[in-house]
This record gives sequence, structure tokens and C-alpha cells, in this order.
Amino acid sequence: MARENPGWGYMTIRGALFNLGYSVARETVRNILKEHGIVPAPERRKRIPWSTFLKSHWDSMAAADFFTVEVWSPGGLTRYYVLFFIKLSSRRVHIAGIIEYPHGEWMRQIGRNLTDPFDGFLSDVRYVILDRDPLYTDAFRNLLKQAGVNVVRLPPRSPNLNAYAERFVRTIKECCLDRMILFGERSLRNAIREFLEHYHHERNHQGLANRLIDPLAEVGSADGAVACRKRLGGMLKYYYRDAA
Repeated sequence: MARENPGWGYMTIRGALFNLGYSVARETVRNILKEHGIVPAPERRKRIPWSTFLKSHWDSMAAADFFTVEVWSPGGLTRYYVLFFIKLSSRRVHIAGIIEYPHGEWMRQIGRNLTDPFDGFLSDVRYVILDRDPLYTDAFRNLLKQAGVNVVRLPPRSPNLNAYAERFVRTIKECCLDRMILFGERSLRNAIREFLEHYHHERNHQGLANRLIDPLAEVGSADGAVACRKRLGGMLKYYYRDAA
């Protein structure tokens, strides 16, 4: 009970135990917690486990990350930065921006787009996870806070605490970008757009009980012929039942 409820003090735990038919003294609760290395409630509230924090705010939490892609251009290989946000509960991904040289004004505009009260991707988000990348400028973070989005900054060198964003980077690179030779920014944007369509509507996700994020309404019937929708020259495929 103490581990699952960081705000519960000795008397609250004693009352919960009484509800279950156990009558124990306050000092007994204190001694048991001390024996197992569990600090009192005021200290536990300051040390909420990461897993508990995620579960408590699951439906209102998003994460962000940058990844880079090298693209052939007339001047040779050019590196582009891609900024994306992912909602943890639904796994929906939003590409916030693609740019060759990120800068402060670009980040501020990204922040304004994300927090737009009508169609901003973060309009219904309370917490967003960011790493310590200096590209997340003070002005950008303050803009999110002013819009009611609490910024959770991760400790340095802790990619495991941003696992959902890291997993998306691995997915889009292994399934798409690392398998293509991209020529120019337009080619990169098209590849990412097609992959996101596949990712949201045609790709099964193990973290969602192996289901689709947002299935398209297919017109096929249960006994219709199996059809295949191809993207990016057949690199991405989706099988469905065609109309009978």
C-alpha cells in the first residue's frame, strides 16, 4: 500500500488495513515500513517512482524527441533535424517540424503551433517529456508552460526514461528511412508522411494489444478477396479484405 500510494501516511495505511480486517497499531505500521526501507509519506511524495508518475498521468502525457536524417542534395549529404511528439496513451505521433538548422525562432513557432487551443497537438496534454537537448530553449519551454503544459525534463543520458519516443525513432528508421536513399527535403517529407499514414492506420502495435491506432473504414467483407495496399514502392504493405 505504501509503495502504490506515496501520499499515504501511517494512519491512512492503518485505516486501510482495518478495512481488510487487520487491527494494527500506528507504531507497527511505522516499524514495518522502516524494516523494508520505505520512508515516511512526506519523503515518498518527493520520490514518486517514474512508473507511478507515468500511470498517474498516462492519458494527458506526451513525449518529444529529435532525430536526424541525411539526405542527398546538390551540395552533397545534408543533415535534417526532425522534431516529433508522441502521445503515450494512444501512440499517435505528430511531426512538429523538419529543418536543416534548428534555431530559437523556429522553436518558438513550433511551440505556438503545438499549443494552439483549436488544433494544437498538445492542446489536451498536461505533461510533456523532454530530454536535456539545448534545442529545447528556455523560450520554448516557457511558452509551453504558459499554455498549461508542464515540462518534465529528464536527467542527462537517460534514454530509457523516454522509451516511447526512442522506440518510434527506431521504428521509423528501421522500417523506412534507413532503407531509402533520399534526394532532397521533398523526398524526406514525402517518406515521413507516407510512413505516418502507415503507422497510424495500417501498422499493428504491440503496446496496444497488437491493434491499429486508427483503423481505416474498409468496405470489404469477411469473405472478400485479400488485397494489399502498398506505400513507398511496396516497402510498406497493409493487407485487408476487398469488397466481395
